[in-house]
Amino acid sequence: MTMRRVNQSALLLGAALATWIVTVGRMRGMDAGPGTDLGGLGWYLGIWVTMMAAMMLPSVAPMVLLFDRVTSERARRELPYVPTWIFALAYLAVWTAYGLVAYGVYRGGRALDPGFLAWDRGGPYVVGTLIAMAGLYELTPLKSVCLRHCRSPLHFVVAGWRDGVGGALRMGVEHGVYCVGCCWGLMVILFALGVMSLVWMVGVAVLIFAQKVTPNGERLSRVLAVAFVAAGIWIAASPGSVPGLTQPNSPAADQARMRMMHLPRPALSGNMNDMTP
Repeated sequence: MTMRRVNQSALLLGAALATWIVTVGRMRGMDAGPGTDLGGLGWYLGIWVTMMAAMMLPSVAPMVLLFDRVTSERARRELPYVPTWIFALAYLAVWTAYGLVAYGVYRGGRALDPGFLAWDRGGPYVVGTLIAMAGLYELTPLKSVCLRHCRSPLHFVVAGWRDGVGGALRMGVEHGVYCVGCCWGLMVILFALGVMSLVWMVGVAVLIFAQKVTPNGERLSRVLAVAFVAAGIWIAASPGSVPGLTQPNSPAADQARMRMMHLPRPALSGNMNDMTP
């Protein structure tokens, strides 16, 4: 392994560690369970981008390192090249767009204020259904295609290399779209269980890394499908018995909401136990 590759690997791991430290510091004690308020757009966007860097940098590292290897080789041969960070920023921009769409859906649901989403009414059924649907998505052809792409960076770089800044941006966006196609269901689970939960965030990040990087990652899809469907049924039937799931109408959730009251955010509307996703 060349010294440049060692340095780039250390940089990626350092960036991931730094964003995890920032995320833990900002999100500690803010898990109000399903329907956790997302706060104002500016605060949410800062948290979301930091979360995505923390969760995705470890699993996207093989692609970033391969891109950097190609660009460094082109630079050595005095051919046109583009800094690796342009590719990485384009990739993160796609996940930022995903987060903005999720925020828009959340705010739209808040504006409608549907009473059936309250946790003591249909909330557990909605969360359970979302998790079960994410599980079923693991079995779809689209999931398989996107996962194979994420696990095969060499094929993408060799077959889809594009020169220039525009080419690097396009490659970053394309890889980001495949990554969203692979992982959007897992992110739905995170939103459903409580997007401010460090426990569920770590769990989802581990699953993403396992699927994309570990040797048997592709085989996990069937296991996860069964596990998520079972978890969805469990939450719908008996949410209070699920370990790690903060109940939105519990004292712990009330304390989390109190901690978030100082944030620059719209005032909570309706019942504090509302489970609007």
